[in-house]
Amino acid sequence: MNIKDGINSAFQSIFSHKLRSLLTLTGIVIGVLAVVTMFSSVYAIKGLIKKNMEGMGWDNSIIIYPSVGNSDKEIGKNRSHIRRPKQSVPFLNYDDYLALKENLNYKCIYGSISKQSLYRVGNKVNNIILRATEVDFFKNKSYPIGKGRYFNAYEAENNIPVAVLGYQFAEEYFKDKDPIGQVLALGSHRFTVVGVLAPDVLNSGNGMNFNPWERQWDLKAVYIPLKYGATYIEPNKIIHQIYLQSYSTEDYLKLKNEARQIMLARHNMYPNFQFMDIGDMILKITSEINKFMDKWNITLIAIASISLIVGGIGLFSTLLISIQERMTEIGIRKSIGATEQDIFFYFIFEALALAFTGAVIGVILAWILITLIASAIKFPLYLPMQGVVVGIGFSLLIGFLSGLYPAWKATGIDPIQAIYYRE
Repeated sequence: MNIKDGINSAFQSIFSHKLRSLLTLTGIVIGVLAVVTMFSSVYAIKGLIKKNMEGMGWDNSIIIYPSVGNSDKEIGKNRSHIRRPKQSVPFLNYDDYLALKENLNYKCIYGSISKQSLYRVGNKVNNIILRATEVDFFKNKSYPIGKGRYFNAYEAENNIPVAVLGYQFAEEYFKDKDPIGQVLALGSHRFTVVGVLAPDVLNSGNGMNFNPWERQWDLKAVYIPLKYGATYIEPNKIIHQIYLQSYSTEDYLKLKNEARQIMLARHNMYPNFQFMDIGDMILKITSEINKFMDKWNITLIAIASISLIVGGIGLFSTLLISIQERMTEIGIRKSIGATEQDIFFYFIFEALALAFTGAVIGVILAWILITLIASAIKFPLYLPMQGVVVGIGFSLLIGFLSGLYPAWKATGIDPIQAIYYRE
């Protein structure tokens, strides 16, 4: 039997019984619609989590900060051969940051100093967070500029007293007044405001909040260049932490090891600093999220497959009825030379054509539904190719299995009886 003729014959049969075919397809359409939309929701959540974790600067990242608390005891207990510190061992400082910046291959690096003190701004005396950092901090944490600009390289290098205000700080202390160009007095320091951060873009009505407490405090702070803070805010150019981010997961361990070697060499082989492996923690969290989502995908597919199985039962019934309607046709086909194999594939092609048509309609409806939902709830949804492939593939499998028995039954019909068959 010619495959092209078989497919054409199958679609002719479908379009000659439009209402019956439409009712038969309903279960398959609903099943594929459910599979694709469920895949879309799961992939959207995974994509949003990944994107926002990257937006907060958590992926493939390390934070270096001074050792505190009982760390000396722990070091002595575990590594007794390390000598005790002398006066010559420096604290974590701006020169450490410059050494790492000049000698490492990184995606992002910035140092940070954070001080919280009582300052008078206008008629208010409040606890104000003053942070010294680099422009990479804003870009890495996804804090775009709302008004004005970030401080530039010349201002950062030459200790120019300029400031970028957090959005909430500007809202509280400047209200309707434009802060750009204003002089902000914090203690004995006078900063010219050059920019104001925009509202939080990661937690702006997408239905999921990521680290909102920390980001809220970030947007309440006043930011100044790191070198100015290391020179005038902290003694001996001390900084509170250094952030490093690698280009990829593969480069992460190499970056960490190289950073540790540089720091040990600069601190006379005494580790009076610690590494916070945020990248490692995020990898573990991401892995757990992916495992959970994969299990949830299987559960959703199992639920959605019920509709496809129900659609397969409807398809099975339709094909059995179709045999009775086509008795004369089957008899004529056999009498002019059609083999049992030809009749078998004729019904299998019809079952597959019905299943494929239903799957395509289901995918189109799913795409329309996903687009409408994404527009309504302002949440990023898209048509997942894996869901489309699973939906269409499972539909074709259901169609094939549903058509097996009717096709086998049609092959056993006697052509003489079929030609003279009367209902």
